[in-house]
Amino acid sequence: MSIAIYPGSFDPPTNGHMDIIRRASEIFDGLYVACMINLRKTSMFTVDERVEMLKRMSADCRNVSVVSSETLLADFAGKLGADVIVKGLRAMSDFEMEFQMALLNRKMNPKLDTLFLTTGESFQYLSSSLVKEIGSLGGDIRDFVPECVYDDIVRKLGVRR
Repeated sequence: MSIAIYPGSFDPPTNGHMDIIRRASEIFDGLYVACMINLRKTSMFTVDERVEMLKRMSADCRNVSVVSSETLLADFAGKLGADVIVKGLRAMSDFEMEFQMALLNRKMNPKLDTLFLTTGESFQYLSSSLVKEIGSLGGDIRDFVPECVYDDIVRKLGVRR
């Protein structure tokens, strides 16, 4: 049985994230979507809020479980029994950092491989940071986030519609 983990901060989760979740769930027997703490970022949503949104987004994916962790990814993946890390790539600029992290994770856990999935072309420009910026300035983010989490994001941004 192949188990994978798709880590991210998902702050907020986007249609690009959902694209990777759906596709990875079709490749692996089980997929953990892991809401991780990123010490380099200030989060808009709490971990619990992000986990709840991710659960709603992936509710129709039978083999997806949403979890959270404040530990090293390589250690957490081992505890979950995952042998593959799934990472989404939007552009070449993502690859350098993700490649470095893949090597470090493999060094810390030699049983762990990383699979890079390129985001569908309609989501290559999309990032959580851009969604927050557009939404906070009153722009319409409906095309960028799943419908089931749209109201949560708009409410958190405090923007009147």
